[in-house]
Amino acid sequence: MTLPAALIEPLLRAWLAEDLGRGDLTAPALAGRRGRGAWFAKGDGVFCGGVLVEPLFRLLDPAVAVRLLVADGETVLAGQRLLHLEGQAAALVAGERTALNLAMRLSGIATATAALVAELAGTGVRLADTRKTTPGLRLLEKYAVRCGGGVNHRLGLDDAAMLKENHLAWSGGIGPAIAAVRASAPWPARVIVEAETEAEAKAAVRAGADAVLLDEFSPEALEALVPRLRALAAERMGAGGTGSLVLEASGVRPEQLRAYGATGIDLISTSAPITRSAWLDLSMRFEPVLI
Repeated sequence: MTLPAALIEPLLRAWLAEDLGRGDLTAPALAGRRGRGAWFAKGDGVFCGGVLVEPLFRLLDPAVAVRLLVADGETVLAGQRLLHLEGQAAALVAGERTALNLAMRLSGIATATAALVAELAGTGVRLADTRKTTPGLRLLEKYAVRCGGGVNHRLGLDDAAMLKENHLAWSGGIGPAIAAVRASAPWPARVIVEAETEAEAKAAVRAGADAVLLDEFSPEALEALVPRLRALAAERMGAGGTGSLVLEASGVRPEQLRAYGATGIDLISTSAPITRSAWLDLSMRFEPVLI
């Protein structure tokens, strides 16, 4: 997953403006001076956000020089040096807080994601995020999940159609809801149905869903249900439909990841790395001002 400059630069400008307001009142003390600095990790984790540092500081000083020592997605240890930067001292001071806040937030998400992904190692099951993201930060938070080894679910409502309990209640049921979406959505768009019971899951497969999100099923229930849903998908293919079917579990507690990973599902979706993670503490240390 890349972070397109056309999307990121307006966000960086807005975040800098939030902190700078009418201008940094300490800037006159540093006028005409140059400075150097370095970032350090204050805890172990997975680094994320380095790709934002240079574009952010260059909005303040076009001549700033940033040298990354650690790539996004790499594991870091407490005390490890992460990057060097040099430029106008006033610019380095003005951008410090915004840059660190972003990197600490994203590194925390990447670190939490990596811990959950490690629990699923060897199972073949992937860990996916959700749309529970901070408004204005979705692209970056989902980027952090990727840096931690997870995969992205929908970026927005226009990526795929997920029919949840409210859709099914108000549309007349699974069959009519899928038919209505198929009739209007672009042909590559996938249709996902959230199922809370075995009957709903089976009905979704029979109606042609591309994926079924199995919400709050126990591992034991999924062990029995997954083969039945795969068999229904095979029958569907024999009848002229598609046999491709992605099975996803949600409502999974972190301590049960290994158990769910053995049920034959393809994905586990969770908001935990974004909604429950702590920031990874980072610091910026300055060297003496250069004339």
